[in-house]
Amino acid sequence: MITKQAIRKGVIIECNGKTLTKDDVIAMGEKWSETQENFFRKMLRQGGNFTLLENKFRITVPELIYNSKGDVEAVLQESETE
Repeated sequence: MITKQAIRKGVIIECNGKTLTKDDVIAMGEKWSETQENFFRKMLRQGGNFTLLENKFRITVPELIYNSKGDVEAVLQESETE
């Protein structure tokens, strides 16, 4: 089962052109097999376009930003900077 914690902050999930909330994804995930769920989790980490049960998904993950020391910085979304 997909949990809210599995969907990281800043990840944008679109299904058939519509942006989904975490609750929408959890509701859809209840119908998935274990294999389909594992595939979705992988795509949550790496992002990309794919089809699952005749639904076209597009997952956008934030790019990592490195500081001058080579450490990963926190990513700010556009909505957080306004």
